Amino acid sequence: MFDFLDQSPWLLPIMIFFGRICDVSLGTLRIIFVSKGQKLKAPLIGFFEVFIWVVIISQILARANDLVSYLSYAAGYATGNYIGILLEERIAYGIVLCRVYTRKNGTELVQMLKNAGHGATMVHGTGSVDKVDIIETVIERKDMKVISKYLTDFDQDIFYVIEDVRTKKNGIFNKRQNILSRWRPGK
Repeated sequence: MFDFLDQSPWLLPIMIFFGRICDVSLGTLRIIFVSKGQKLKAPLIGFFEVFIWVVIISQILARANDLVSYLSYAAGYATGNYIGILLEERIAYGIVLCRVYTRKNGTELVQMLKNAGHGATMVHGTGSVDKVDIIETVIERKDMKVISKYLTDFDQDIFYVIEDVRTKKNGIFNKRQNILSRWRPGK
């Protein structure tokens, strides 16, 4: 299948390097989808991840007998981890719970979030220094940058934590735009 590598052995380390980048990046995405309970996406990505790995490992066992190929394998693995993290940040898949603590009037922040199309719940609490308002909102992870800007615009000294959420049910959430709605006028 890879007889061309016998005529051009210098291609083997390059193939190993890029193959490992692909398979490790896919592994990162697979882990994300497994943790989010995506029963169809995770196995599909896992299939391609393992297929690439088997092809690469078979070429290493059949042909690689030099340090350059081994270094390519290790460098591809390290680069694949880095690229996998970049991909994970880029797709920002999933939903998060953003819990906000502020000394300012939290009702204003709840109204800001409501105007932005996000539901929010507020409770009053007592912190170690002063009374605080605690606001919780569940949002798409990709919206977190916008929400973060809202929060810092509201209060420069705001404290918030973000937690991954596996599932959500009911509540106030922005409606997702259906891909077909772009081509269906009036819908």
